[in-house]
Amino acid sequence: MTARRRRDPAGRRREIVEAAAALVIEVGLGGLTHRMVANRAQVALGSTTHYFATLDDLREAALRHLADQVDSGLAEVKRSLDEHGADPAVLAEALFAYLADTHLVRADTCLLSAAVVDPHFRSLALQTFDRLVALMSAYVGVREATAIAVFAQGAAAHAALHEEPLDVASLTEVITRLLAATGECGGDGNGNG
Repeated sequence: MTARRRRDPAGRRREIVEAAAALVIEVGLGGLTHRMVANRAQVALGSTTHYFATLDDLREAALRHLADQVDSGLAEVKRSLDEHGADPAVLAEALFAYLADTHLVRADTCLLSAAVVDPHFRSLALQTFDRLVALMSAYVGVREATAIAVFAQGAAAHAALHEEPLDVASLTEVITRLLAATGECGGDGNGNG
């Protein structure tokens, strides 16, 4: 006889969202089904449809969960910058740590892919980009932070495709060049060198 699960609607919903997010990374948004999520979350199929009547609702919840995970990764980057400052080597180390986390890179790329295909998800993907720019702007200025964020998105796509990040030396070199090209090697954090 199997033990009955204790009633915990919030916990069950969370399990469903976590399962959906994991599956989005594995099979993509288009491959997601209520049945797959129910199997992964080990809940009845009716539970998934109870909490998420449509697949679009389930996909959106999964992508929001992935965005939260990416934001947690960005919080780690911020902690590193707060602790060590924001010279190019520190920025590169923080970016490398982020890019070395396969799960975060795949989550980030899933958000970007969803935004490209479905304008409904664009604001969610832009939110993470804007948070990265805002986080780094405190250290290097908006123009520089935007240039580094654009590079970071490309580096994340590279890491996802090649299944490994660029090395720290390459990241440091590019970040150094971006900061030099935009005029922010030292300055007041607002792009005024």
